Amino acid sequence: MRVMQTMAGAKHGGAEAFFTRLVLALHKAGLDQKVILRPNGAREQQLSDGGVAPTTLAFGGKLDISTRLGLRREISRFKPDVVLSWMNRAASFCPKPAGRFVHCARLGGYYDLKYYQNCDHLVGNTQGIVDYFVEQGWPAERSHYLPNFVAETPAAPMERLKLSTPGDAAVVLALGRLHENKAFDVLIQAMRRLPDVYLWLAGEGPLEAELRRQAVTLGVAPRIRFLGWQQDPGPLYAAADLVACPSRIEPLGNVVLEAWARRKPIVAAASDGPVELIRDGENGLLVALEDADAMAAAINYILANKAGAQSLAAVGYRDYQADYAEAVVVQRYLDFFAKVAA
Repeated sequence: MRVMQTMAGAKHGGAEAFFTRLVLALHKAGLDQKVILRPNGAREQQLSDGGVAPTTLAFGGKLDISTRLGLRREISRFKPDVVLSWMNRAASFCPKPAGRFVHCARLGGYYDLKYYQNCDHLVGNTQGIVDYFVEQGWPAERSHYLPNFVAETPAAPMERLKLSTPGDAAVVLALGRLHENKAFDVLIQAMRRLPDVYLWLAGEGPLEAELRRQAVTLGVAPRIRFLGWQQDPGPLYAAADLVACPSRIEPLGNVVLEAWARRKPIVAAASDGPVELIRDGENGLLVALEDADAMAAAINYILANKAGAQSLAAVGYRDYQADYAEAVVVQRYLDFFAKVAA
């Protein structure tokens, strides 16, 4: 089985991070792969360090003929059985297979399917996304659900004093792009009702300056740490008391899986992905969208109920091991490649 993966992603992001994890995990599993991606020094180094030598192409605009020719050249050389495209641009740049290979695309959101018309199969990382494919007219037999997994490497807790956080303070961890969809403004509002709690906010994006101003205006800035993008968030998870996912729009919610894998309780707003993953009160807590008071109340509940917090984390970890652990997801991808190639 020969699989080519093409990624035209951004500098940072959840899909980009999962792409790297999956490529390396499939390499460890013995899959013969060719990886084509947009130039990104850190991502290229990660892949090379893991034994996968990527090829880079620009994945520019519609007039980027060199990328189209480069993809054709690499496909001709590698002769893949399956090409798996990540992101709209990678899928649209891939030549029509005409029987030479099976073209699949992996989607982590509710994207316009016009970019995927030359694909044979679509993969969604939630069942909701797969249902969306079918609702948009994509054939059900060519729509597939394959979940994500997250890194499980044990990490020593971050020393709180390194982040100017008292050693005995409660810490809420939130991660993601500083974008309107992630609703970190709602979480910052919730901090008004969490007077003794510190927030570690890991991520970068267009709203950083606005979120910093909001924190100052609300008087909570002294208890918020803006940490930027974290290549390895493991120490942050290990040190935090709980994880918050306040997103307005969240097709999956990798942070939910991260929290489960790290045995941390999770509080999430009821956007599509968390609702699909979380059974409220069993493996996490769900609150209404845009409700800062409900978010604060859920965080306070976890901090005040040690046994309840431990139970949420334990059930979440069991769910992760059963359905989202690396070995489980890698085998599902290998089975998928074999099925569609046949």
